[in-house]
Amino acid sequence: PNTACEKRGVKMGKCGKGTGSFGKRNGKTHTLCIRCGKRAWHIGKKTCASCGYPDAKKRRFNWSEKAKRRNTTGTGRMRYLKDMPRKFKNGFREGTTPKPRTKAQ
Repeated sequence: PNTACEKRGVKMGKCGKGTGSFGKRNGKTHTLCIRCGKRAWHIGKKTCASCGYPDAKKRRFNWSEKAKRRNTTGTGRMRYLKDMPRKFKNGFREGTTPKPRTKAQ
């Protein structure tokens, strides 16, 4: 027996925090977040590691340019914003009917 674990009768690799101990790690710390959908909701802390839910403001840092690029405006559906350029072009008019088009002759 060379190591302290072997002296105690523990099989190779079952003590310490290395390779042998990874087999014992079968509990879940994170599950799906209801705001961002990522597997980043910490069950014990009750907070999301990705978006920061349940905080009102979304978790976002300037030191990660790529992360900002992945979930900024324009990466989703933009259900409201995608109509804005067209509405702006028409002066945000509502409730009017367009003039009838005449065929080109």
